[in-house]
Amino acid sequence: MAQITFKQNQVTLLGNEVKVGDKAPDFTVLANDLSPVSLKDSEGKIRLFVVVPSLDTGVCDAEVRRFNEEAAGLGENVVIYTVSVDLPFAQKRWCGAAGIDNVVTVSDHRDLSFGKAYGVAIEELRLLARSIFVVDAEGTVTYVEYVPESTNHPNYEAAIEAVKALTK
Repeated sequence: MAQITFKQNQVTLLGNEVKVGDKAPDFTVLANDLSPVSLKDSEGKIRLFVVVPSLDTGVCDAEVRRFNEEAAGLGENVVIYTVSVDLPFAQKRWCGAAGIDNVVTVSDHRDLSFGKAYGVAIEELRLLARSIFVVDAEGTVTYVEYVPESTNHPNYEAAIEAVKALTK
């Protein structure tokens, strides 16, 4: 299991660690209108999952803005999901205020379905650990990053390159 810290404190991740080559685990999260979203909803597309503790923090804010900018150059067959435990209403408000329209925010607040399926649910905080997952159109995980310190930025370039490699 991935070992991570949150503000330099070791935390416990619930669920199973996902590795490159694994079949992407299914999950059920909530869209901004409270409708369920699962892996099957984007079947046949390349998926980039940007997992953040909360949109209302500086690093998460900057991260989602960066991926929103990058999304424009990735093509129509790519879907970028930002997953957090923020309430769907808060996600919708934040996206409106930040002008975010190229990524889809989904909430895992209800039962940590995504967090447990991908091994990123932080037991002590009921937040998700900062991480990145790229899933190809066939549903195979092709890139994984569990950020060792959840208050740090992910490797943006590596994640974008992993997506671009699938669009060629």
